[in-house]
Amino acid sequence: MTPAAGQRAEILVEALPYIRRFAGRTVVVKYGGNALAGASEHDALSVFATDVVLMRLVGMRPVVVHGGGPQISELMDRLGKQTEFRDGLRVTDAETVDIARMVLIGQVNPQIVSAINVHGDFAVGVSGEDGGLIRAAPRNPELGFVGDVVSVNPTVLNRLLDDEFIPVVATVGTDADGQAYNINADTVAGEVAAALGAEKLVYLTDIEGLRRDVVDPTSLIRQTTPDELEGLIDTGVIAGGMIPKVSSCIDAVRRGVRRAHILDGRIEHALLLELLTDDGVGTMVHDPSRPEETRI
Repeated sequence: MTPAAGQRAEILVEALPYIRRFAGRTVVVKYGGNALAGASEHDALSVFATDVVLMRLVGMRPVVVHGGGPQISELMDRLGKQTEFRDGLRVTDAETVDIARMVLIGQVNPQIVSAINVHGDFAVGVSGEDGGLIRAAPRNPELGFVGDVVSVNPTVLNRLLDDEFIPVVATVGTDADGQAYNINADTVAGEVAAALGAEKLVYLTDIEGLRRDVVDPTSLIRQTTPDELEGLIDTGVIAGGMIPKVSSCIDAVRRGVRRAHILDGRIEHALLLELLTDDGVGTMVHDPSRPEETRI
């Protein structure tokens, strides 16, 4: 046996306890445009799809939640419509919410579904509008049709998972009258993970993880807790666009999701490295009061 073959065998052996541990468990993965930074969209999406299919084939129950902010902005520019943000949120009038629906449900969702289904008939695209999956309410009248999650009905997702499909969720929700709302995908991922009682919630982004000092790469936080993260938000260490991700991690873990992870989606196979190896590659959030809390 060659040294390279021996190394591959060692990797498989290292992955075995993780495969056994997570078999039959639900893992919610938030996949966003920032995860594509540093690589061509085709290559990054293809690698991501391979990772998700492998998770499914070793017995996990992956659910993909996606946004599409850059794609929405691009289409708005092409249509000559100005994008306005307030406190990091897109002001969404009636025309803008229609554009968001077209992009999320008609463009981004089918792209992810198609990439996964290159490997077999695994993925099914859904939106928060389907089967009352995501009920929403307006966040702030000044933001228009920007929504907050009121509730998640996991029935549709559980049925797909039970039939061994991979749900791919576009983050558009509706209120009781059927009005559509564009909802922050980080928030939706956390709410979906909590509603499903997921084992893990994973965010793929464009940073290596969380740092105690944002300018010091050696200050990467390997493991942390909801209480510590709240302190980092209060002191301004975590700010801007990271707040929705971190807040969702905090909320999800406190509501029963065993672990939340923030990973650098620019690293090839980051998802598998975090889930199936001893060292992992990002930041893990866990509740230390629960028994048997380890890197696994």
